[in-house]
Amino acid sequence: MKTLIRGEKVNISDYTSATQLEVEVHVSSNFETDITCFGLDQQKQLTDDQYMIFYNQLNSPSSEIQLQNLGNGSGTFLIDLAKIPSSIQYLVFTAAIDGNGTMGTIQDGFLKVKAGNQTLLDYSFNGNDFKNEKAVIITEIYNYKSLWKVSSVGSGFDGGLGALLASFGGTASETQTQNEAPAPSPSIASTNPTASIPPAAPVLDKKVLLEKKMAQQAPKLLDLSKKAKISLEKVGLQDHTGKVALCLDISGSMSQMYRSGKIQEFVERILALGTRFDDDGSIDIFLFGKNAHDAGEITIDNFNGSVDRLIREYPLEGNTFYGKAMKIIRKHYFGHGGKRDKPYSQKHPIYVMFVTDGAPFDKADASSHIQHSSYEPIFWQFMAIGKSNKSAKKKGGFFSSIFQSDFTFLEQLDNLSGRYVDNANFFSVEDPLELSDTELYDLLMAEYPGWVKSASQKGLTQ
Repeated sequence: MKTLIRGEKVNISDYTSATQLEVEVHVSSNFETDITCFGLDQQKQLTDDQYMIFYNQLNSPSSEIQLQNLGNGSGTFLIDLAKIPSSIQYLVFTAAIDGNGTMGTIQDGFLKVKAGNQTLLDYSFNGNDFKNEKAVIITEIYNYKSLWKVSSVGSGFDGGLGALLASFGGTASETQTQNEAPAPSPSIASTNPTASIPPAAPVLDKKVLLEKKMAQQAPKLLDLSKKAKISLEKVGLQDHTGKVALCLDISGSMSQMYRSGKIQEFVERILALGTRFDDDGSIDIFLFGKNAHDAGEITIDNFNGSVDRLIREYPLEGNTFYGKAMKIIRKHYFGHGGKRDKPYSQKHPIYVMFVTDGAPFDKADASSHIQHSSYEPIFWQFMAIGKSNKSAKKKGGFFSSIFQSDFTFLEQLDNLSGRYVDNANFFSVEDPLELSDTELYDLLMAEYPGWVKSASQKGLTQ
């Protein structure tokens, strides 16, 4: 059995090959507590009321989700992942307290994922993990590229079940008041989701909910996010939606940067940008040295100490290969990391923050990836750390620059000819923290807005 911590994500296939699972949920409280499983689509929206499984609807249409052993604050969901329709990509398990109680007053709680009567995964929590929240997303089981995963979320909503419903695209009935009894069943239309679940709650924008969560859990991150918002407003991208990826150099020469904590601080600044581009509050992490690694996500739930955890799992490596990292990034988002000479379109673009302290060993391969990916909705923002040979030679000649970095190749990538669109930008800093937050965000938006316009005009984004 594996014990999960808040924000942790694991592959179910690493623990069982079974598709029939039991998800046992229990919350100990002195108040009436409802347990619900929301079956959501790719955009985490509740578009079919038949996939809201709770006390008054115990089964999904084909019984692929069943709620049994229902009690106050407890229940067991029987799930057959093989039967879950493709329209359902997320199974979100929640608990909501009725009346005046809050999640901060609960004694304890847990969610266990089982197969064949054996507990595979366990996530535990208690009232110390919350404050005034009346509802909490405990855990998500979701489909990522045909691979079912489990994420221990542990985040709450002050507005209770109504706020949860609003975050999933529904609205609470305006005819209900907080003094009325709970409605016996949902009235969620497939084409226009609404629900009759008190207490009444307004429809809340997901980014507003995300800001509220940051204010509670990560006020420093919220401050950075607001600075990023100002830079986006300057270039007219305040309503822009995209995905942010961070690709970090883990070659041995980066050792001091990691030990000093500067990379951790930089990660937090990029995560804050991600909260403005996307409402899921996460950035995808890729690492490269001799090899390349898809290292999962950093979120507002797990960002504290995230870099130390990454380096423990992926120790620093010798050599530097850009192309290997670029290949797995392209494959991650587009299912293909090879040659491309025709436009590939998708709804939202990918912004890659690529951080390195030197030139790679695979220059030809890296150049090819920039050229081929110019037909894809992906923008590469390169940032080099350290002094370049150019500036060092001006100051003291060869001997003062022998240990400095050569960023000429990154300049060549920035100006590479033969691309479908100009899909890269480059700047260098001696220290990743020498720039103020505002200066950094302004630099990150130097060429991206122009690329967004060109990508749209040339059919790379929809």
